[in-house]
Amino acid sequence: MTNAPASSTRDRLTLEGRLNQECFCIDVDPARVWRAVEQTTAGIVSGEVLARDRAHLFSNAPVFLSQADLIAMGEVAQAVEAVGELKTFQAEVLAWAPEIARIDFGPRGAFMGYDFHLTPNGPKLIEVNTNAGGAFLNAILAQAWVACCPEVQALAPQPPAGFEDAVWNMCEAEWRLQRRAGRPRVIAIVDDAPQHQFLYPEFLLAQAFFQRHGVEAVIADPNSLRYWRDRLMLGELPIDLVYNRLVDFGFESPAVGSIREAYLADAVVVTPNPRNHALLANKRNLALLSDPAWLEALGVEQGLRDTLARLPRARLVTPDNAAALWAERKSLFFKPAAGHAGKAVYRGDKLTRTVWADILQGDYVAQAFAAPSERRVQVEGDPQVRKMDVRLYTYAGSTILAAARLYQGQTTNFRTPGGGFAPVIILDGPEVSA
Repeated sequence: MTNAPASSTRDRLTLEGRLNQECFCIDVDPARVWRAVEQTTAGIVSGEVLARDRAHLFSNAPVFLSQADLIAMGEVAQAVEAVGELKTFQAEVLAWAPEIARIDFGPRGAFMGYDFHLTPNGPKLIEVNTNAGGAFLNAILAQAWVACCPEVQALAPQPPAGFEDAVWNMCEAEWRLQRRAGRPRVIAIVDDAPQHQFLYPEFLLAQAFFQRHGVEAVIADPNSLRYWRDRLMLGELPIDLVYNRLVDFGFESPAVGSIREAYLADAVVVTPNPRNHALLANKRNLALLSDPAWLEALGVEQGLRDTLARLPRARLVTPDNAAALWAERKSLFFKPAAGHAGKAVYRGDKLTRTVWADILQGDYVAQAFAAPSERRVQVEGDPQVRKMDVRLYTYAGSTILAAARLYQGQTTNFRTPGGGFAPVIILDGPEVSA
């Protein structure tokens, strides 16, 4: 370890904060990850080819996280999903969702993602995502570390126990929740131009996973699908379940017309689906979830309200509150309600009047700014600071896997040397003094 100044009160007082600042004793080997991807997917595409345009998909450093913070994050995810089940809450959020979201076929949504910043006041929920990417990749990443000594090796991340079983149980549950018997015969992993997606390696891992469980799996562009004779088809192959990685959350574009038809006819199971996004991941929902008085008016029980009181306060940007939000802008972060992947987001302290005018014309949410904590990493032997967040991959409120992302700039980008996905090491150790 090297000596370095801590970046916050939290970092000075906690073991995980100190390690995130000072520990370079565990090295993650991205080349080993790519070899594992190639082996797991039976060499359909070589790891070398996949890695070529993804040099910063994986960081070379793990992130340290306390057991207490992991538990706190899980409690928030469970509270969000519990509130999402309440009829009073559903009535509020479905009012601003597309019509298709009002149909309930049963599925809860595969691979929900809850993104947190770690702060001196505990983890702060920044974003909720359907079709959260990276779970299969991070399950492999947890095995690609090298520790410099036995003492440190004892801390290093281990392969996530029960990951494959949890994922398969999730898929079977989604199938049964839509009143299907047996198991799906064919699963389609669907995204726009999937081979050109940055996380295409994960699609290959998902395909291999399903095939290991005796299910035929294909990777498909929505344009290649058709709805014919009450079935969703890929060529002559009937599709039983769609693992949905699209960001057209309401199935509104012509490209997903066949999926929309099949979904509305209950001819295919889709997970996650438009209702899952509307109830859990629409950014407008944060304005409700972070408002204790509104939750009380909706009849949300006190325990859930107490847990959700940890959320950064969020408000919809409207003409009525525009002047107040402009005055408070330096403490706020602005996100488009229908956005994804960190596009068109703005820190309030960097806003210009021109951008503010665009925000007022758009559909934006203003969220209290919760600064990310930091991880120091080695970049060509030079210690450098990277921002970090932690993502919980969940199903029905239960955590399947935790992973971190390291980055520079306003949002995660997988373009930063030393940045990318990072495995999480859970610590249950004592606090240390400054």
